[in-house]
Amino acid sequence: MTAPTTRSGTGAPAELFFEDLVPGRTVDLGVVTVDGDEMVAFARRFDPQWYHVDPELAGASRHGGLIASGFYTVSLFMRAYVDHLLSRAAADASPGLEELRWLAPVHAGDRLAVRVDVMGARPSTARPGLGTVSLTGTMLRLGADDQPEREVLRTRFRGWFAMRPTEPPPGEPVAPSGPVPPG
Repeated sequence: MTAPTTRSGTGAPAELFFEDLVPGRTVDLGVVTVDGDEMVAFARRFDPQWYHVDPELAGASRHGGLIASGFYTVSLFMRAYVDHLLSRAAADASPGLEELRWLAPVHAGDRLAVRVDVMGARPSTARPGLGTVSLTGTMLRLGADDQPEREVLRTRFRGWFAMRPTEPPPGEPVAPSGPVPPG
């Protein structure tokens, strides 16, 4: 019998484990382009403040046009984090967010470079078999030359990640996973 497959955050077989997420590691999460229609639809549903949904008022304001809800911006970060890291990593739940900062307005059409930096890692005291990883996520607005212009979002949070499974010694049975059928 083989050991059960460790799953990534999206259910695929995991290829990254707690031991791979060492302090100092940076993971590039790609570049996202802010879709104006999606940005406004999100704001209308979840954060209908005038500078997110009223083009006329926002255009006459210091913002010079509609700006994204901060929660829309962090949802773009989360999507990139899932697509480029959690989809590959033996991710469990997150024990919490420690900081969330919106550092500059985000507009439709902005191109945002997304990354996550591993700040710390330690075995979990609350969850045996998991490690707690401290992460900093950032989004940087890119200019026309693809060079970073300004940091628009920063977040610090923790994630639980499974430790790499160890193979049982040859000849040692592997415990079945899931419920044992009545026998």
